Amino acid sequence: MADELSHVDPAGRVRMVDVGAKPESRRRAIAIARLRMASGTADRLRDLPKGDALATAELAGVMAAKRTSELIPLCHQLPLSVVEVCAEVVEGGVEITARAETVAQTGVEMEALVAASVAALTVYDMAKAVDTSMVVEDVHLVEKTKEPL
Repeated sequence: MADELSHVDPAGRVRMVDVGAKPESRRRAIAIARLRMASGTADRLRDLPKGDALATAELAGVMAAKRTSELIPLCHQLPLSVVEVCAEVVEGGVEITARAETVAQTGVEMEALVAASVAALTVYDMAKAVDTSMVVEDVHLVEKTKEPL
């Protein structure tokens, strides 16, 4: 199976993928994370003692996307052209959508996934004092595109 995994060499050692010979292209990715919580908690998210949890989560997601290569050992450092994070109250909790874009030789899906995950964890951190039953769930990639320049 080692020859099927992009981050494993033929000897089974982990490695950073060499993208040096790949042409640059416009890359986009969208990821979602959900945070299940009590409805009363969702109603209070903008008025928590620590401040507006949704606005803070959106900012945390953007900041996290910019540091993905520092958090995920084999990720390439990418020049992000845009990161957008939207946290909104939905039935049963909060849904976070993160979109990242770059012009590079490799994809930007890890940045979108990290942004969505950290935004969800930020809401969790800010609301944990009022709701101990919250669950971060269903973090996944929704879309990944690549367009030639």
